[in-house]
Parts: sequence; C-alpha cells; structure tokens
Amino acid sequence: MKLLVIVNDFPNEDNSYGANIFVKEQLKAIQKFVDEINVVVPLPRGIELKRKTSYQNYIIGHKIHVHFVKYNNPLFPLAYSKLKDEWIWVESRAVSKFIKKKGIEFDLIHAHYSWPSGAVAVRLKEEFGVPVVITEHTHITLRKMIERKDRTLKWTWKNTDALIRVNKRDIPLIKEFCPSLKVYHIPNGYNQDRIRTIPKSEARKKLGLSQDVKILFNLARLLPYKGHRYLIDAMSIVVKERDDIVCFIGGSGPLKEKLQEQINKLGLQEHVKLLGFVPDDQLALWVNAADLFVLPSLSESFGIVQIEAMAVGIPVVATINGGSEEVITSEDYGLLCPPKDPECLAEKILIALEKEWDREKIRKYARQFTWENIAKKVLEVYKEVILQ
Repeated sequence: MKLLVIVNDFPNEDNSYGANIFVKEQLKAIQKFVDEINVVVPLPRGIELKRKTSYQNYIIGHKIHVHFVKYNNPLFPLAYSKLKDEWIWVESRAVSKFIKKKGIEFDLIHAHYSWPSGAVAVRLKEEFGVPVVITEHTHITLRKMIERKDRTLKWTWKNTDALIRVNKRDIPLIKEFCPSLKVYHIPNGYNQDRIRTIPKSEARKKLGLSQDVKILFNLARLLPYKGHRYLIDAMSIVVKERDDIVCFIGGSGPLKEKLQEQINKLGLQEHVKLLGFVPDDQLALWVNAADLFVLPSLSESFGIVQIEAMAVGIPVVATINGGSEEVITSEDYGLLCPPKDPECLAEKILIALEKEWDREKIRKYARQFTWENIAKKVLEVYKEVILQ
C-alpha cells in the first residue's frame, strides 16, 4: 500500500519546530506496514513568516518523504475562514500539480484535520479516484464548526470514506451532524523509543537538578488555551504550603514574556521556570526527573504529553478539558480538576505529591497507547475503506 498524507503543518527534521509532531510519530509507526508514505504539507507563501519557521523537505528512514509544497495563494491570509470554496480550489490545484510533477503514486489519502486538509483531500479523491480517511484532532474549533452548521465541513464529511476521532466524547455530536459518516475512535499515542524509563536520580543528575526537591513538569506550546497562567497562579498557592517544589514548563510560544512577567510579579522565580524548547534527546530526562506531570489545558482533543509521562510511571494532574478525562480514567493514574481553577489545581497537586502511586501500574496502563498499537488500528480502517 502506498499512502498520501495531507496535513496543514508538520515538524521540521530535528523537531525544533514541532507542529503536529503526533502525526509524524504516527507515520513512523505506520511505515512498518506500508510500502511508501508521501507527506504533503501545503504552504501558502508568506505563512513561514507568520509561523516564524522555515521548511525544508526531508526523508524519514527510507519510506517517508516529507514535501513542503509552497504555492501562491491570493486568498492568504484574509480569506482562510471565509472564502472556503475558493481556498480549497487554490490549494487542491497546487497539491494536484505537485503530485503529477513528482509522479507520486498512492492508494489512499489520509488527511489530518477536516479543514483545510480534509477538504483538499476530498477534492483530490474526485480527481484521482482513491478513498480518503480523515483524522480530526481539533476540539473547540470542531464544536464551533458543528454549532454553526458549517457547509464546508458537512460537504467534506459526506464525501470522505471514514473519519477517525481521537476522543470518544465528540462522536455522538459528529454522527448527529453527519449521520452517513463512518466514524472510528482511535486515540493518539506515544513513541516508546522517544520516551524511555530512566532512574529519577540519574535523570536529575544529567539535568543538573537537585535530588531534594519535588519537581512538577509541563510540556506544551505557550498558548492561551494551554492554561499556563492558571498553573502559575496555582503554584503561588502551592508554595505557601510547602517550599520544596519547582515547576518546570517546557515549550516555546508567544506567551513566554507574559508568563515570565506573571512569575516575576508573584515572586515565583525560584519555583516556576520556563525552559523554552525541550529537544527530543532531553525529553525523556525531564519526564523521568519529575514527580508529577501537570496539564492545565482549557481544551485538549487527547493530550499526548500526559501519556508520555505515564509511560515512564509518572502520575498526572490534569484539567477536565475534553481529552484528559478519557486518559485519566482512574485515580490510580492521576487526578482531575476543572479548568481555569487555580485553587483546585493547587489542591490536587498537593494531594498528588503526598500520594503513594503504583508506578508500574501506571506504566502498564500507558502501554496500550504505543504508536505501534495505534498504527495497527489505523491500518484496519485503511483496509476497510480500500475494500469497500
């Protein structure tokens, strides 16, 4: 089987720009079961400046070819969410021309996100006569589109062969909006090679961290919906109860200066530290060095980072955000609290730090989410739509 993947954005080769890194990790697992994968990332010229990154084509192993297709789109950026029919036409035309120029062959298209990748994939389906599978990762955006009965979303779903949703919660809503659509629940996963278990003392020694403090770890882009401001507020409450706690926040993003100002204003410089981008070769060290992973997001479709922490036996404190409650299904694995509630978040952090956790039980639970297991489920969907 030869696979064409269309996605709105994609990591660079070293993952220093990590957009949709979960798609990259999934494909690395899927490649074991297919002959070839071509990833096409359509990029309207000018979007590199907006995203503050540069894109260069690269190959993963021998089977995955990543193509950043830069094209002229007169609608960018003003009409992205308004003139959708026109956007689909311009982008699908650019992708089609690239496919033909490169002589790319494929048996199936897998698009990540319904808009615009999924809509473009459906247009290509009409042209190339192959089935389309879409994985929908968004949460707030998805619900807003359904609430306003988005015409483009309805058209896309009516003409796709299968939709994969990464959480269970939204499937009834999706089916109500588009009853004819075949919907499958397949969560995201984690890479066992990327996240390995290391003794806590060893991880801390390599990172130059104290062995005598309690460490909280968070990893996320510094964006409003990730809820970092509430985590920092919670830490101002936590340190009043005990002063042996340090919270490390990994990730880059536009809120860095604002969050640092908040840390300084609350006098938390010794207790909350912004790490910036955490490279892959250090991620396992940070996860293993932690006593607790904290995910204060306002919205998550799934939340892979919490699974990565659980994979090495680290418990999680997370918010009820649409995705975390489908991962933290028992207080044996972590604790939940409402979003935007620093007091409750602080309380759960303090409880979690005192609790005796069965680390092996947490690790065992997380293993169901390895990318290899997830890839096998995705392959079953591929086979079904090809044979139908």
